[in-house]
Amino acid sequence: MKIVVLDGYAANPGDISWQEMEELGELTVYERTGPCDIVPRANDAEAVLTNKCRITREVICALPRLRYIGELATGYNNIDVACASEKGVAVTNIPAYSTQSVAQHVFALILEAASRVGEHSRLVKEGEWERCPDFCFWRHPLTEIAGKRLGVIGAGAIGSRVARIGRAFGMTVTEYSPSRCPKETLDSIIEESDIISLNCPLKKDNAEMINSSVIARMKRGTWLVNTARGGLVDESAVAEALKSGQIGMYMADVVTEEPIRGTNPLLGAPNVMLTPHIAWAPYEARVRLMDTAVNNLKAYLEGRRLNRVDG
Repeated sequence: MKIVVLDGYAANPGDISWQEMEELGELTVYERTGPCDIVPRANDAEAVLTNKCRITREVICALPRLRYIGELATGYNNIDVACASEKGVAVTNIPAYSTQSVAQHVFALILEAASRVGEHSRLVKEGEWERCPDFCFWRHPLTEIAGKRLGVIGAGAIGSRVARIGRAFGMTVTEYSPSRCPKETLDSIIEESDIISLNCPLKKDNAEMINSSVIARMKRGTWLVNTARGGLVDESAVAEALKSGQIGMYMADVVTEEPIRGTNPLLGAPNVMLTPHIAWAPYEARVRLMDTAVNNLKAYLEGRRLNRVDG
């Protein structure tokens, strides 16, 4: 089997071996592939693995030998699954590999906002403590998260883990799942939470679910954490709410257009903490991702279904 990895660098920049994948066929790994190069590079491939390259209907129809598409992530909205199903092409994804990592990142952001460890460490190195007339100093108000109300929107594996960690910190936690909870639960989270964490997938019916009207219902100064998808929030509305103080802090690992553009309104807003979509990327999580990618393809070759999303 000829296997082509279109954009392998993000998941494996060289610190993980491709050997197990090589044992399944003739493997070619490209670090990055532009849209115009997808078809030429995958022309003879029977299996194509992608992270963010878009495998559209046009791409699928242009690859006559294609039998398998492996998504090197959990979300697979970059693949035309309906077309793949029509053509008899298997599609797999990598579920649950980053649950621990993303939940950890949620609290890395919350704790940084609460204690400002990174900023105060920088100030110490710049001599601020040495010049201080007192035995200590703090540049910003510090916050204790125990006793705060945490609202978790999205009660899947990651959201449930975030909720467990929140309870371990002594927070009062409310979880919302659209399939299991009444709308009143979501209303309670929006209106009563001190901190709201978005941990749900982006779908047509929840795009920009955090908009100006929803923000107006929040407690003044609410902290908002988004490690899910940038499109869940109206970034312009969030930026305005940060300027007015309605949102006290916005902490995100994702934005609507990635990589972020200099025109993104969040870049000019106060009290914003942004990381470059790295919550999923600890080494241990990426090892799980790679192991699952190998097992998915191996199962397909053996006639078994594993993590199939094509129906």
